[in-house]
Amino acid sequence: MPYSPEEKRRAVARLRRIRGQAEALERAVDAGTDCGTLLQQIAALRGATNGLMAEVLESHLRETFGEAAKAIARPPDADPDAEIDTVMKILRTYLK
Repeated sequence: MPYSPEEKRRAVARLRRIRGQAEALERAVDAGTDCGTLLQQIAALRGATNGLMAEVLESHLRETFGEAAKAIARPPDADPDAEIDTVMKILRTYLK
């Protein structure tokens, strides 16, 4: 769960966009919109959901491993945030 006020604000904003996309998709289905357009909307909805998941996961990783890594004896040049950034880049690529 995003803990900082800024992270919560971003998560809620994403959820509101996702809700709007889902409502638009429902209206499109009710209106008999063609499958190609529906598939485009579904892909956009999936992308928005994956983006939210990536943000929450990043918050969780930073909360769990960022602080824990600072307490562990590590080489002076080790940067836990950089390591988390690398993992998140890989995950975001996968989630697209």
